Amino acid sequence: MTRFAWGAASDTGRVRQANEDSFLTVDGLFAVADGMGGHQAGEVASHLALESLQAGFTAAGTDVLVRAVEDANRILVERSTTDPELAGMGTTLVAMALVESAGRDAIGVVNVGDSRLYLLSDGNLAQITEDHSLVATMERQGRLSAAEAAVHPQRNILTRALGIDGTVLVDSWEVLPVIGDRYLICSDGLFNEVDESRIAATLRRLADPNEACRELIRLANEGGGRDNITCVIVDVVDDSGRDPKADPANRVRNSHTGGDLTVPESLEAESKAPRAPGAIRSSFTWRVGVFIAAFLFVILAGFAFIWWTGTKTWYVGVDGDKVAIFHGKPGGVLWIEPTLAEDSDLLFANVPRLAVADVQNGVEQPSLDSARSYIENLVEQNLKASTTTTLAASLGASTSSTTTTIVR
Repeated sequence: MTRFAWGAASDTGRVRQANEDSFLTVDGLFAVADGMGGHQAGEVASHLALESLQAGFTAAGTDVLVRAVEDANRILVERSTTDPELAGMGTTLVAMALVESAGRDAIGVVNVGDSRLYLLSDGNLAQITEDHSLVATMERQGRLSAAEAAVHPQRNILTRALGIDGTVLVDSWEVLPVIGDRYLICSDGLFNEVDESRIAATLRRLADPNEACRELIRLANEGGGRDNITCVIVDVVDDSGRDPKADPANRVRNSHTGGDLTVPESLEAESKAPRAPGAIRSSFTWRVGVFIAAFLFVILAGFAFIWWTGTKTWYVGVDGDKVAIFHGKPGGVLWIEPTLAEDSDLLFANVPRLAVADVQNGVEQPSLDSARSYIENLVEQNLKASTTTTLAASLGASTSSTTTTIVR
């Protein structure tokens, strides 16, 4: 049975007046949320999101964890709509939980926004989650290098967050637990101030999770402390006597895209003992037959998977100057190119700012109806924004209007 040891710490930093970060540490569920919205709205958003996440995680399944995040988003949107003081609030959220997958323990991971989850395994640090920010999108597209992204003035602009839209796309993964592995969940106040090599060195050096958290926060403040800093460290401990490292299965799998993030090491070549000529011929023929059968199976399975992926999915993207629905995967899958399913009346120029990057890259949807609902939601947001602009313009005839910008 898998169990965890953990530690956590949070700090306002050296510049901010309030701490809008929140963290959750209960046995089997760990999360960090980085709120935004100014005043107390960010603090309320992050706290409310984690409260909702804990309440919604009622069964040990990654799908349950994803639904809990979606419910948290819905609650935040409803709250910000009904309470004028909380209008515009939002939050990132990254979480890991002990789940059951294929009859065995696994670690489910979910992410929305630019807070991160790292895995330290065998001394090597790897980022498991993917940032949902403008700069990260540009880096993935090859328009920025990692060094340029780290100092880009727009690196705090998010393309995805909870509380902004009625629907939210939640990234999810499943990771097989391994004795000795260490997970770090953190807000951007840490990795924007401390480089990953120094984070890894600290995680390797300090065995106690609480002590390691405090040291990482000290380093972030030493580096400038320009944002709130939150760290949760979770160590995998297994007292069942079973060694998960003996399992040759893939360690990490992205359940949203179906893509493997790490590949198992190749098995060592089998040693060949001397045999009589007849035995060699018989053994060789049997092994070749099995190899050919396995090879053909993998090829056929690969073609079937590619065909399914390329023809059974939908996404919302851009067709000329309009938002449209396409049949297939964004960018296509090998020889299978996406096809235009239907155009909408929504102009790309009218897409809400926070959704521009997602729509430009292609927002995958499980069905045609889901894609239509997503566009309808964008239209509603645009109408709300237009109504607000019209009202501000009419008021401007008698009094000057001011615009408040929320800076994370």
